[in-house]
Amino acid sequence: MSRLIFGLIYLYVVARFVWPLHLPVAAKVVAAAILFVASQYLEWCRLSSGSRFSPEFPRPVIILFNWAFGGLVFLWLLQLLLDAGLLIAMPFRGAVGVPDGVRYGMAMLAAVAAAIGVQQAVRVPPLKDIEVAIPGLPRQFDGYTLLHLTDLHISRLFPASWARAVVDRSNTLGVDLIAVTGDLIDGTLDARRTDIEPLRDLRARDGVFVVSGNHDNMFGYRGWMEHYASMGMSVIDNSHVVLERDVGRLILAGLSDRSVRSAGRPVRDLAALVEAAPRDVPIILLDHQPAEARNAAKLGVALQLSGHTHGGLIVGIDRLAAGPNGGFVSGRYDVEGMTLYVNNGTALWPGFALRLGRPSELTRITLRRRVEPA
Repeated sequence: MSRLIFGLIYLYVVARFVWPLHLPVAAKVVAAAILFVASQYLEWCRLSSGSRFSPEFPRPVIILFNWAFGGLVFLWLLQLLLDAGLLIAMPFRGAVGVPDGVRYGMAMLAAVAAAIGVQQAVRVPPLKDIEVAIPGLPRQFDGYTLLHLTDLHISRLFPASWARAVVDRSNTLGVDLIAVTGDLIDGTLDARRTDIEPLRDLRARDGVFVVSGNHDNMFGYRGWMEHYASMGMSVIDNSHVVLERDVGRLILAGLSDRSVRSAGRPVRDLAALVEAAPRDVPIILLDHQPAEARNAAKLGVALQLSGHTHGGLIVGIDRLAAGPNGGFVSGRYDVEGMTLYVNNGTALWPGFALRLGRPSELTRITLRRRVEPA
């Protein structure tokens, strides 16, 4: 499907942007060939590693491909806007020619937007602070801090040096707990073993807790979960832990990703997970995808932390991510009394590494007691 979609985008840009330019035919052919190479980036990823989700090119090549690929997509969007304007104007002014200067300006704008988007995508994310009020939170946990990481997608694009910078920045925060809601890697254990090694040094008073994401399932679920555990991270797929501060208690629960349904493993069961937890203790749920948040709210979860959407990547087209994710794309939501936080992601998939208006984030969450009206 992606091959068809990006093939159509490519053909549209060649037909409506490249071919009308007042250039020699040879120059147009060269331009069309360059755009074709950019449009087939996901196919080159597959040829490099056997998977579109784990490009094994050198990092500068992946960055260059994402810039060219993004530039092609932005140029297509700009051309669509131009053509829509020409159609609207046609009944009033007839057919209107477009000067080459306008087209060159569009190309420059697309290239600059793609460059900014890639830079925003590959940087070490800044800190974002939020507070969440939880009903029934024991006073011992008022002010408790969690660092929410998600979608690290450690890969050739986000290698060991990037992971080390994220770990160093995370550890300076001195949080009580670190929660990682899936998609830690893109690649097999053999390919990513060195790149993921810095995560071994993540530190928090109550530990580092991990649930799986759909990409973790793509590259050998069992092997990766065992490896995360060997690095000192607690994998809590379909289980829970009870956090204690004196007599105060708080439950941290985790679900395996929804993709386990197609991976031949036991179906996750939030109702059973809640049933097995102690009664009348607030539950924080880690679930990679936010789509089933309403069900979590009905079952009494107080706070759900999710990722997966990457915040929709780009303002203006971010709503495309809403449908598959229950309408939840980025930030805080009140879901029938439960707080859902959808993190934009610590990183993202190397297959489309661009961000505009949906920045990556290290999210520090401070829990507060919600005082109910008397």
